Amino acid sequence: MIRNFFKHLRTKIFAGILVLMPVGITFLVLKFIFNALDSILGPRLPNVTIYLFDRLFQVPGLGIVAFFILVYGIGVIATNVLGKKLVQWTDRLVVNIPVVKNIYLSSKQLADAFSATRKGSFRQAVFVEFPQEGTFVLGFITNELKDLNQEAKVTIFIPTGFIPPTGFLVFLPKGKVIPSQLTIEEAIKAIMSVGIVAPSVLSVSLSGTESRSPSQKEAIASIQEMTYVNPKAEGGL
Repeated sequence: MIRNFFKHLRTKIFAGILVLMPVGITFLVLKFIFNALDSILGPRLPNVTIYLFDRLFQVPGLGIVAFFILVYGIGVIATNVLGKKLVQWTDRLVVNIPVVKNIYLSSKQLADAFSATRKGSFRQAVFVEFPQEGTFVLGFITNELKDLNQEAKVTIFIPTGFIPPTGFLVFLPKGKVIPSQLTIEEAIKAIMSVGIVAPSVLSVSLSGTESRSPSQKEAIASIQEMTYVNPKAEGGL
């Protein structure tokens, strides 16, 4: 009797933890983001209070509102003609500072990689065998180059789960790349969720070349024929 009671108690407590865990994690993450954004401009803003239920309450989140207004204003300025000139002038100024130059250029290239409107963005989500044959991972085609023997290679960025900005850079022959048929956004979601948010059925065959479908072989051939446009040749940094 006592054993059944404790078994019932343990089962229900564990079930309750499973329900509360995602709620708690979501709350903590949102609280951290809220406090982090609010602390940027919040201390510099005047306190605003409201009188409610015979008490004075301080209005929270004004720092977040001010932060997004600031970001929006910067976006408006950066997208007009004068703003673009100002951004280019700032780029030239910063890249002349020895230590700051490397940090700034790396950050800017990373930001460009996640921008779908820039030439330096991820070009396609693909599967590659890494770190050994038979093990497939999701990666992003970022560039194309040739080796000493003039053989065409592609650079594949393989991000790690949870924190995609970190990962591995591999150089592979084009024939080793398998198009995933996923959009960049779908692939990033799958990686950040460590595979939890991923299609239940993949539209490609992750096996040897002999079992690939004609459409998959055609997609691989299109990668083999693609030519990378260097953003530096079009005025980029």
